[in-house]
Amino acid sequence: MTIHILATGTSRGIGAAILTRLAGEDVRVVGHSTAGGEDMIAADFTDPAAPATLWRAAVERLDGRIDVLVNNAGIFEAAPLDGEDGAWSAAWARTMQVNLAASAELCRRAVLHFRARGGGGRIVNVASRAAYRGDSPAHWHYAASKAGMVAMTKTIARGHAGEGILAFAICPGFTMTGMAEDYLASRGGDRLLADIPLGRVAEPAEVAETVRFLALAAPPSMTGAVLDINGASYVR
Repeated sequence: MTIHILATGTSRGIGAAILTRLAGEDVRVVGHSTAGGEDMIAADFTDPAAPATLWRAAVERLDGRIDVLVNNAGIFEAAPLDGEDGAWSAAWARTMQVNLAASAELCRRAVLHFRARGGGGRIVNVASRAAYRGDSPAHWHYAASKAGMVAMTKTIARGHAGEGILAFAICPGFTMTGMAEDYLASRGGDRLLADIPLGRVAEPAEVAETVRFLALAAPPSMTGAVLDINGASYVR
């Protein structure tokens, strides 16, 4: 049976690599970006209503059935501690809405959908090394949002494994996307790379390969697993 997948944040970087990697599999994938595009549904996750709208559109496009949800969409924006109070609070609210609340809404829709259809389903949440290691002083909110994704994943796995609903998380470190390249340049690339025993940041294709495994092949007993892709820069 062809597997039907909804993947968010697929316009570039890791998300685009996920689409490329899944192209050779027996799947139908609906992608997503803020602006939309070819084979992608537009949804701006700063709008709390957008995730539900995206879910309904994806279900319709996939003929009423979604088997796998991949939550990859996210933002990485600074909120300096000495910034203006309102701007700091707004950055927290925006990051938590896009990175965590939108993912939670889609996970909720997926669990309800899997239950209604019977037979279970899979959720793959792309979090971050920051969920465990933390991040810079200007990115408390980013680390908190990704830690929330990990905790949510584990909770779904524990609560719904008996229904055949499986949940996994991935925690990449720096990944060579446009966002990571800009950050590396701004923080001194050589100094940051020195903190990665592998000597380089991850490639989007490496994360995409892990997403493919969890979405299509990982044994059910792995549900609740969190996989690190960080070049041994943080070992739990």
